[in-house]
Amino acid sequence: MHAYTQKDIRASFVNASLRERNALVVPDLAGVNWQDLDYFGWRDPKQPLAGFIVVPVDDDPVGILLRQTEQRTRTRAQCSWCEDVTLPNDVVLFGAKRAGKAGRNGDTVGTLLCENFECSANARRPMPPAYLGFDVAAARRRRMEALRAHAEGFARDIRDSA
Repeated sequence: MHAYTQKDIRASFVNASLRERNALVVPDLAGVNWQDLDYFGWRDPKQPLAGFIVVPVDDDPVGILLRQTEQRTRTRAQCSWCEDVTLPNDVVLFGAKRAGKAGRNGDTVGTLLCENFECSANARRPMPPAYLGFDVAAARRRRMEALRAHAEGFARDIRDSA
């Protein structure tokens, strides 16, 4: 993933108003290990139900403002993006307004995601070999490619709905 500046991140949000973009609290980017990320996501402690993600789509950043539902799922859910079956972290339902007129009309999309956007770390974690001769490195690459495809598909859905 490309390294983005705060200016790039603020300008990338497709489903946020100008006021929301200006009010964004972007975390310190100095310590971000960009090469180990498939998308950049963070939470703002001042807005506990808000989440923010930036997904590279065709080498351009697409920022999406997410809202976590207040109600938790009854059973332990699986993240729709990293599809990690070991569930090392909590998964919550996020909703996002679509971009443009559809979003202004109240059209939203929901997805189950790792609560603190740990998907990139989950996809890179080595999995135990399923059988003798199992290619762990190839499986890890497939998980990272699938994560990128899921994130990019969601970002395209939000961005291109106008």
